Amino acid sequence: MSGLPKSVKIREVGPRDGFQNEDETIATADKVRLIELLGRTGLRRMEMTSFVRPDVIPQLADAGAVLEAVTLPDDVSVSVLVPNPRGLDGALAHRDRIDEVSVFLSASETHNEHNVNRSVAESLAGLEVVLKRAGEEGLRRVAVIATSFGCPYEGYVDPARVREIAATLVDFGADEIGFGDTTGMANPIQVGEFFHAARAADGLAETELTAHFHNTRGQGLANVLAALQAGVTSFESSFGELGGCPVPKGATGNIASEDLVSMLEEMGVATGIDLPRLLEASRAVRDVLARPLGSHTLRAGPIEWHRAGE
Repeated sequence: MSGLPKSVKIREVGPRDGFQNEDETIATADKVRLIELLGRTGLRRMEMTSFVRPDVIPQLADAGAVLEAVTLPDDVSVSVLVPNPRGLDGALAHRDRIDEVSVFLSASETHNEHNVNRSVAESLAGLEVVLKRAGEEGLRRVAVIATSFGCPYEGYVDPARVREIAATLVDFGADEIGFGDTTGMANPIQVGEFFHAARAADGLAETELTAHFHNTRGQGLANVLAALQAGVTSFESSFGELGGCPVPKGATGNIASEDLVSMLEEMGVATGIDLPRLLEASRAVRDVLARPLGSHTLRAGPIEWHRAGE
């Protein structure tokens, strides 16, 4: 297939996006072990945790303890999600353990109100402060826009509005913009058109654009292919297909990292990730959670090419 990039970057978000959605508390020692397994796969980008109020997301109350305990290869870039200036304060208490911070808001007013109890304008005003300060601290800055492809409350989200928000975040200092299909509403034609327009938009042409797809309706990998064909070379995914948004009935998680790696490598797009080691990490988190996971490659195993009779 022509027009595909030779390689891509993948940021693993399971330790944050995945773990925070689990009902039962995962022990800090288990988190550390799982993250270190992921660190041995060849992954070079990992969103490890988030500094949020523990009464809001108790699963991540041990954010600082996890950061201080984990040992990863030097070439793994560690990011943490910070929702506000107080969250940034928490992250900066562990400045020597992190390389990037991520901030977020929704493109949809209704989803943003439900998620953070703020209007989009109010969120942008707060994120300007966070992004500026993070830049002063020498941290790389990632801004993620949820509901970029559709909102479970409002339905259609105007792509021009998403691009406007993205350009504003770049003006605030964001080095990378992530576009989230938060409830799995995107389709491949929509994704292709969205990223072709985003890559040509004023203020975004020189910015790294990242795609974050959920597999709620089984279109996650198809949307990845559409994004690839539109020139996207940066993706977020979660081992075991953990995570996701609880709003849609029957929602599954993010696209599984092992499914993404398996597909890309089979198509000749290099990821730098060792799939057997990634599957080892996914089997380990499945055992910790003691339940089946949605990952197809975890269930079926990797493809093995060989001649009949060998």
